[in-house]
Amino acid sequence: MINFTVGPVQSDEKVLEIGSKNVPYFRTPEFSEIMLENERIMKKLTFASENDRVVFITGSGTASMEAAIMNVFTQNDKVLVINGGSFGQRFAEMCEIHDIPYTEIKLQTGKTIDEELLKKYDNQGYTGFLVNIHETSTGVYYNLNIISDFCKRNNIFLVVDAISSFLADSFNMTELGVDVMITGSQKALACPPGISIIILSEKAINRVMNNNVKSMYFDLKLALKNGERGQTPFTPAVGILLQIHERLKQIEKNGGIAVEQKKISKLANDFRNRIKDLPLDICSESLSNAVTPLSTRNCSAYNIFTTLKDEYGIWICPNGGDLKDKVFRVGHIGNLTINDNIKLSDALHDLFKKGILK
Repeated sequence: MINFTVGPVQSDEKVLEIGSKNVPYFRTPEFSEIMLENERIMKKLTFASENDRVVFITGSGTASMEAAIMNVFTQNDKVLVINGGSFGQRFAEMCEIHDIPYTEIKLQTGKTIDEELLKKYDNQGYTGFLVNIHETSTGVYYNLNIISDFCKRNNIFLVVDAISSFLADSFNMTELGVDVMITGSQKALACPPGISIIILSEKAINRVMNNNVKSMYFDLKLALKNGERGQTPFTPAVGILLQIHERLKQIEKNGGIAVEQKKISKLANDFRNRIKDLPLDICSESLSNAVTPLSTRNCSAYNIFTTLKDEYGIWICPNGGDLKDKVFRVGHIGNLTINDNIKLSDALHDLFKKGILK
């Protein structure tokens, strides 16, 4: 199978080899050094400041989304939430669960935000902003510069879920004034799912330390304290952390974030060019390099997904809900090549010739 989903994605041989070995004991100086290096490289790749900290959570991206909300916001906050799809909706639901006062900026499917939209919320007393910068469910990539400018002029605490856009799109935590950044192991890091990562600014660390979180596992004070010595408060997914270490070292050795972004961008543009003659429409106003969302015209998008899976040995990303039969997504992250793009393009053209894609 060739995996064009948005996660879990294909891993390279070195990462796979680590996953095939017995998991070592982790309360050791050796593992601590690995974790401290994981933190160092993550800060380097996100252009975080020297005093920023990185926390590794054993849990999916949703776990770190919720941990961030619990630790940096309280009932005294007033939070803006961008809701343009299922992951923006998830942020809104978390605010509801944890009694964080919030306002949704609800967007139509495939639509992005602009300066005029955000100006309506200037000087309205908002203290926090939550955004999935790449709304993976619809493929929309929001303009983080516009969001950053809005938050800076209103002195708003900015939390960015960059789970699917990290490594695929440009991101400078310090310049953008991002206070919390979230990502995960199974996207462009191309490791198995199970680890999510939170990077905290000094301002965020201060909020964490002064917040009384009603949780043991998700209290980031414990994670920060243990992280000082390269450890976690509870047993982590040790094997995945070792795989992340391998991937981070690879990225650093190969030239860093710019080289990784260029590779993903090249794959995305190559695929988009190969399907221009097909009855498929890119259905997002603003694209990430990580994924191409495609709407069908006269056939079921879900049927395209199942046919590619069952007859061609190719996974793409289906959608659910109202978009199930309208939109599928093609990912460009993980251990993919131009040759893989050719195979998917050929399969889609074959479906067109057969009248399945129309």
